[in-house]
Amino acid sequence: MPEPGDLAPDFEGMTQMGESVRLRDYRGKKVALYFYPKDDTPGCTKQACNLRDEYEHLGSEDIAVIGVSADDMKSHKEFADKYDLPFPLVADTDRTILEKYGVWGEKSLYGRRFLGINRTTFLIDEDGVIRHVIKRPKVKEHAKEITAKFGSKI
Repeated sequence: MPEPGDLAPDFEGMTQMGESVRLRDYRGKKVALYFYPKDDTPGCTKQACNLRDEYEHLGSEDIAVIGVSADDMKSHKEFADKYDLPFPLVADTDRTILEKYGVWGEKSLYGRRFLGINRTTFLIDEDGVIRHVIKRPKVKEHAKEITAKFGSKI
């Protein structure tokens, strides 16, 4: 997993709108790159809706939001449309981006072990350097966590 101070691994992926997105295109902006387990599940929906509700404020702080999961573009589109999500959701069905960021790994639920996405957010500065890694973000307060780490408030 990349650490604070590391250059954020670049990637290219397709969004829910069928558009290509590359991390390097966000140079000059702060980026909240968040990895989440699954579209339209309770925790992931709360997290996405919190970011949606504070999206305007995040934008006023020059913070771009990009979500990534292993779901496909169709699933991302349905999720984004259902909850009116204004930010890109990148489909990483082959887990290339997930593995670059070290968020794909062993998880445990009710004593059962399995492989999946560990909910994690990387805060990347204008120069493409990781400034903070938020492991296990608070899904209902995630935007506040992001702005606090970047030194602003909601």
